[in-house]
Amino acid sequence: MAFSCSTAPEGSAMTDIARFLLDQRERQVAFLAALVRTPSDNPPGDLAAAAEVGAGLLEGLGFVVERHAVPAAACAAVGMVSCTNLVVRHRFGPGPTIGLNAHGDVVPPGEGWTQDPYGAAIVDGWMVGRGAAVSKSDIATYAFALLALIQSGAALKGAVELHITYDEESGGEIGPLRLLEEGISKPDFAIGAGFSYTVVNAHNGCLHLEVELRGRSAHAAKPWTGVDALEAAVGVLGTLYEWRKGLGARVSQVPGIGAPQLTVGLIEGGINTNVVPDRVVFRLDRRMVPEEKAGEVDAELRAVIEGAAGSTAGITCTVRRILLAAPLTPLPGSERLANALAAHASRILGTEVRVGGVPLYTDARHYAGRGIPIVLYGAGPQTIEEANAHRADERLPLSDLYAATEVVACAIAEILG
Repeated sequence: MAFSCSTAPEGSAMTDIARFLLDQRERQVAFLAALVRTPSDNPPGDLAAAAEVGAGLLEGLGFVVERHAVPAAACAAVGMVSCTNLVVRHRFGPGPTIGLNAHGDVVPPGEGWTQDPYGAAIVDGWMVGRGAAVSKSDIATYAFALLALIQSGAALKGAVELHITYDEESGGEIGPLRLLEEGISKPDFAIGAGFSYTVVNAHNGCLHLEVELRGRSAHAAKPWTGVDALEAAVGVLGTLYEWRKGLGARVSQVPGIGAPQLTVGLIEGGINTNVVPDRVVFRLDRRMVPEEKAGEVDAELRAVIEGAAGSTAGITCTVRRILLAAPLTPLPGSERLANALAAHASRILGTEVRVGGVPLYTDARHYAGRGIPIVLYGAGPQTIEEANAHRADERLPLSDLYAATEVVACAIAEILG
């Protein structure tokens, strides 16, 4: 595969970008490694210190970094301890502003690693570590893309901003959404963290519900004197698993999205081995395709749960919404971003890079919800499975880091040129 703007006219800004980034590879890898070696697990979400490390690394590249600390109460409201949003701005001239958003928080490492989750080891050309692919890589991608644009001396018309946030794993409400709601940034376009071989213009939404089933405890010697909340939960779960089989028929028309999904990911309850359980709580994740309406999905799912719970006498069922993330759909203007990124990615990677959807949900929805055209593009292999995203031995091919950085810089040079 090719990793240069060699097809650009000699002496063009894109050739200058390619040459600059070629000289910066070692520095860029060191920048990313420093991020990966800084623990930033969310939960627990105590991330002000990690953000300060990120700010220092950006300042080391010569950027002026704005630190926007999030009040403790706002952090607590989303289950976090501390958070700081970082903003870097560079105006080349009058014109539109393009915001580049990547997040520095990560899911906890979990078990099964063959390398230190915070070691940033390089194995056969891949960096291994939590956040190497999702999405500390794109902090490095966007920072060095902006650096390349500045160093190229291109006569661009507009501005580029870096939005480095630390709450994506909590929903993005005190990160990107806060930057936009408070007017800290008002971009005309945005690019969010993604992978290198697809430009994403649509993605799923997500509904998280917590279901609490309450019965009445009793001694295990006389279980009939109680109301078994776990037995009721088994019935509800069985109904849900049977119901979800029908979701496969609701395939989205957006390429790459597929059908809606339902996963029960967390369950707890009971008092002791010899006691009839009086309370069981479980949480579920319902992925919504772009064609679905969140209110209708919520109402349908609640009806299934409450109907199943009602079949057990003496059981009280409470359903509480934990998270609602709207699907991402293309906005007018997003095709301009998507087409430029896809064209440069196809040329630089030496393979066809298409525009499509993914069955994930991301912070991009916050930009789209404010009417800002946004697409996802960044550093990463063909699939989230190949990257081990959110799994042990998360990894990133360094060749994709180099390529994605050049793609982003070249696409912005074209859009603002």
